[in-house]
Amino acid sequence: MIPFSPPYINEEVINEVTDSLKSGWITTGPKVNALEEEVANMVGVSHTLCVNSATSGLMLMLKWFGIEEGDEVIIPAYTYSATALAVLNIGGKPVMVDSSEDFNISVEAIEKVITSKTKVIIPVDIAGWPCDYNAINRLAESKRELFRAKGKNQKKLGRILVLSDAAHSIGASYNDKKTGALCDISVFSFHAVKNITTAEGGVVCLNLPETFSNANEYAFLRCFSLNGQTKDAYTKSKAGGWKYDIIYQGMKINMPDVLAAIGLVQIRMYNNELLKDRERIFELYNKAFSKTNWAIVPPSKNEIGKSSYHLYALRINNCSEEQRDKIIQGISDRGVAVNVHFQPMPLLTLFKGLGYKIEDYPQAYENYKSEISLPIYPQLTDKNVEYIVDVTIEEVTRVLNK
Repeated sequence: MIPFSPPYINEEVINEVTDSLKSGWITTGPKVNALEEEVANMVGVSHTLCVNSATSGLMLMLKWFGIEEGDEVIIPAYTYSATALAVLNIGGKPVMVDSSEDFNISVEAIEKVITSKTKVIIPVDIAGWPCDYNAINRLAESKRELFRAKGKNQKKLGRILVLSDAAHSIGASYNDKKTGALCDISVFSFHAVKNITTAEGGVVCLNLPETFSNANEYAFLRCFSLNGQTKDAYTKSKAGGWKYDIIYQGMKINMPDVLAAIGLVQIRMYNNELLKDRERIFELYNKAFSKTNWAIVPPSKNEIGKSSYHLYALRINNCSEEQRDKIIQGISDRGVAVNVHFQPMPLLTLFKGLGYKIEDYPQAYENYKSEISLPIYPQLTDKNVEYIVDVTIEEVTRVLNK
């Protein structure tokens, strides 16, 4: 059995977690601070904030920007439901748009739905492939006259906020910059199946323009993420440090040290080891599937962009949804766990009930109906990859030739 996406846990990770347990301090403290510094240095921003999930990070930043009932937030229909749920949970209205053939949000579709109620655009880097941030940032800038600011931060920015759901794309690059530094704010996921994991967790990367102090916004967000409390538990635990105040109606979404310890080891070996292994596997897949007449290999690199190789999102040309499902069953029966990324949200019960219809997102459905996500993680050997390739080609051939 080849699992789909097990976490990368080695002796160094175990030792770092053990160190946290033995230290007597397991919630937010020095290891979280160290992880924030590592992410900031890798990405090229001054401040990052660790939280308990990427969903919480998106909610935090929507709340920070003053999203209220009736405010519109543009998102792709082709993404995991957390992108929409973050908007709904804050009281905003998700405005879904279609995708491009590269899985990512269509810039042309974004432009068609911008109104005076639009407050935020949330691009999603599907499978680790960066969106067209040059075009999206230009679009947000070009709509300044249409923007109707409410509240301090909206007035300070004076335009639509670009908030990247970069859950898949840590380590990817676009236009000579790393994801996390490509727009106003980006949020990475450190969930168990991600390239870097803390079991559960996320990181907010601040890259706000000069009208803001990223240091001041970080201080506010740190406080807000701890129930609006002026001192974190680590500071309060010091002798004489008991007294604190509650200054905001905050959220409780902080990351604990015992989880940050996992990510701390992984990020220190990420660029030189873990990411290179993902690229190795991706290229082995590309080489094998490019020889077939049915494979649409996923985007991975071009003159301005490079993926984080989070998912290998293989599509099968001229394949129906029913055929795709039979292929998945055949691959699974032969001991390889595969997945689909993603079911477009208008196919899901909650969003159908809110009035979203899959017919309005033809490219999203086209991308979904023939997509199979293959295993891609550092522990896979070349022999594992060879078996996955053989099984996939045989099952695709069997189903398509019926």
